[in-house]
This record gives sequence, structure tokens and C-alpha cells, in this order.
Amino acid sequence: MDTSRGNVDDGPREGPGGDGPGDGRRETQDERADRRWAELIQEVRVAQTGVQILFGFLLTVVFTERFKALGDTDRLIYIVTVVLGSAATGALIAPVSFHRLVTGRWIKPAAVVWASRLTLVGLLLLLGTLTAALLLVLRVATHNAVVPYLVAGVVAWYLLCWFVLPAWARHRHTTPDQ
Repeated sequence: MDTSRGNVDDGPREGPGGDGPGDGRRETQDERADRRWAELIQEVRVAQTGVQILFGFLLTVVFTERFKALGDTDRLIYIVTVVLGSAATGALIAPVSFHRLVTGRWIKPAAVVWASRLTLVGLLLLLGTLTAALLLVLRVATHNAVVPYLVAGVVAWYLLCWFVLPAWARHRHTTPDQ
């Protein structure tokens, strides 16, 4: 199979929903990279919006009267939450910067791979941000011993929706050589 730039992939075909050589599409490596880039940017837009709104709210908390009454543990949770939110924002904005800096260098397939990795890191950091934020809010709101269990349940839900179900679908609907 020829994977050089601009050549059509005539490799084996798989069922619907694939991505990569043999995914049922007759597209060049450049066309595949363009399509995957467009799909990735659409996905990143959703995550970016959410993390930026959350991060913006987190930044304002320190300026409220109630913040002064937080204990040391809750302040530490807040600091961790802000740092994770900042890191998530950076990782989810990174694909745009990456693309801008490598545009015109004929490395879009590699750029798509790196941008995808940065997006995954951003999602993991977002998971940490949401977990820490939920822990802080529930601790302050309830002062209840059940809070860690509630947070663990929500984290399990995020893991199921964001990682387990996609991994299961990928395993279920693709073959090992894909």
C-alpha cells in the first residue's frame, strides 16, 4: 500500500465508521489528514468552550467574600482545581497553535497525530479539573462525609462516557490490524 503524500489508499476495506488505511474511503493521505483535522477541531471546540467557561468562573472565586472563610484543605483543592483548569485550557488550545506553526510544512498527518494527543491530554486534565471542582463545591455546600462517594460516582460516569464506551466500541467494531 502506498502511503506517500497524495496517493490514494487502495488497501483493504473495513466496515463503516473506520478511520485510517482501509476505512472504506478512497482518499489520499492529504485528504485523510484534512478530514481528520476538521473532525478534531470540531471536537476540540466543544471541549474548549466548556473548559474556558469553567476556568473563567474558577478565576473569580478567589475574589469573593466566601473564599476568605475557606479552610486550608478547601483552599488547596481550589488551587489544584485552578492549576488543572489552566493546564486543560492550554492543552485544548494547543492544537490550534500547533496547526498554525506547522501550516505549509507538509506535515499535516503528523500534526493531526500530535494534535490528537494534546486533545486527549486536555480531556484528562479536564477530568481532573471537573473532579476537583466538584469535590470543592460539594465540600463547601454540604460538609457531608458522603461527598467523596458522590464525586467518585460522577468520575466513574465521566470515565464511562469519555473513555470506556469509546474504547469498547473501537474494540467491538474494528479488527486488530486496523
